[in-house]
Amino acid sequence: MEIKFYAPEWGNTLPFELFCENVKAAGYNGVEMALPLEEKEKQKMIDLLEANELELIGQYWQSFESDLDLHAKSYELYLRNLISARPVFINCQTGKDYFTFEQNRVLFEIAGRLSKEFNIPIVHETHRGKSLYAAHVTQMYLTLIPELQLTLDISHWCTVHESLLHDQTEAVDLAISRTVHIHSRVGHPEGPQVNDPRAPEWREVMEAHLSWWDRAVSNSKENGKVLTITTEFGPAAYMPVMPYTQIPLANQWDINVFMMKMLKKRYLQES
Repeated sequence: MEIKFYAPEWGNTLPFELFCENVKAAGYNGVEMALPLEEKEKQKMIDLLEANELELIGQYWQSFESDLDLHAKSYELYLRNLISARPVFINCQTGKDYFTFEQNRVLFEIAGRLSKEFNIPIVHETHRGKSLYAAHVTQMYLTLIPELQLTLDISHWCTVHESLLHDQTEAVDLAISRTVHIHSRVGHPEGPQVNDPRAPEWREVMEAHLSWWDRAVSNSKENGKVLTITTEFGPAAYMPVMPYTQIPLANQWDINVFMMKMLKKRYLQES
C-alpha cells in the first residue's frame, strides 16, 4: 500500500523557501497548510512547493463567525481559495461545536457541492471547538451524513472525553472506518499534545494512538487506497512550555520528523 507523509506549516518561523527545502530533505511528500487570500503571496508559495516537488494538502481552520450566514460565506471563500491551488485534497475544521446539526450540515453541503464541482476531495477534521469535536457527536454526523470522510485527529477526543476512549468503542470504530487522512499528534486525557512522545511516561497513550492508526492503515490497505498522514505536533502553546520563560519543553520540528520516521518504519518497513 501507499502512505504519504506531510509536514505541517503550522508553527514554521523560517522563510518559506527554506522551510520547503527542509521538508523535502527530511523525506516528506508534501506540506499541509492554509493559503493566503492575497494572490501574489499565494502563488509564490505554490511555486516554491512545486520547485521542491512537494504536494499540497489545503487546510481550512478559519472557523470564527458565530452567525451562520457570515460563517458560510467565509467558509466558501476560503475553500475556493484553496481549490484554486489544485491541492491533493482539502482538510477542513468544519463548523462550530455550538452550531446545531442542521447549521453544521449547511457547511458540509457547501463542501460537498464544491468537491463535486471541482473534483477535489474535501474531508473534515475531528477537532475541539468544531462540528466533530467529540466521538459521540461525530458518530451522529457520520450516521446521518454517510458521505462524510474524516481527518482523524483523535488527540482532541482524548481531551474532550478525558479518557483514552475505552468507553467510546462504537463511535471510534465508525470514525476509523471513514478515515482517509490522519493527524498523528498524540494527545492524552488532560491535553491535546504530550510534551514529548519519545518519553517513556507516555507509552500507554502512544500505544493507544498507534492502535487507532494501525486500524486506519489496515482499512486503507484492504480498500486499496492511499492513506495520508500529517505529523501535526504543534508549537507553543500546544507544545507545553516552561512557566515564566515560555520556553517549549521540546522541539516541534524534531518531534514531527521523529513521528514520520517512526511511522514509516512501522508501516512501510523503512529503516
